[in-house]
Amino acid sequence: MTRLSRENKAKTSPPKARKAAKQAVARPARRPRRSGEAPYHHGALHEALLTAAERVLERDGLAGLTLRAVAREAGVSHAAPTHHFGDLTGLLSELAAIGFRQFNDAMRTAVAGAATIAEKGLARAKAYIAYAQAHPGMYGLMFRTERLDMSRPSLHEAAGAAFAGLAGAVGESRHEHIEEQKLSLDQAAAIVRAWSLVHGFTTLLLDDRLSNILKRLPEGTSVETLLDAMLRSSAFRPPAN
Repeated sequence: MTRLSRENKAKTSPPKARKAAKQAVARPARRPRRSGEAPYHHGALHEALLTAAERVLERDGLAGLTLRAVAREAGVSHAAPTHHFGDLTGLLSELAAIGFRQFNDAMRTAVAGAATIAEKGLARAKAYIAYAQAHPGMYGLMFRTERLDMSRPSLHEAAGAAFAGLAGAVGESRHEHIEEQKLSLDQAAAIVRAWSLVHGFTTLLLDDRLSNILKRLPEGTSVETLLDAMLRSSAFRPPAN
């Protein structure tokens, strides 16, 4: 077909046909999905990225948790985490919020079956340590404030709930109500003491610094037995019911 005949044919073609032809030429070719990339709806991708981030964190540690690593783990484009979380701080903050919510749920479940204040305190401590042992990467991230945006609503709320649970437990052991936003020095000291005991014990346990002490104890003495003895020692025994 000659150039002139092609031009005449284009001029005599119906307007809709000419418009469709132009759109077909202008429309960029769809990028083929890379091998391993998973199709997600927008909302599902947000959750899938957080799930992938937790897997990377527990497997490779905080140093290995990057936006690209999370994208690879989820099987999506490298731009996806940035689109959903802005930057690495945003992703880490949302992930830490999930950790605090899991942590808070573990605390509530633990004390549900306890009858006395002492039993509740021991149950909370055991749940605290059990969560850290089951999720060491997440637990470590939750207390890395310098890597997090604590003003992010989801993280602020979840972390605040964790503190409220601690303050409430300490207040119950002291038979008084503790106003979280306005602490007396004595109340603050009691909260920090309780937190330091369990957090310090957990850190030593995760760092394998208690094994040498356990070797010196009677055969069969467990970490749980040591924890129970520490919490029930006269120096830190809660007020009697």
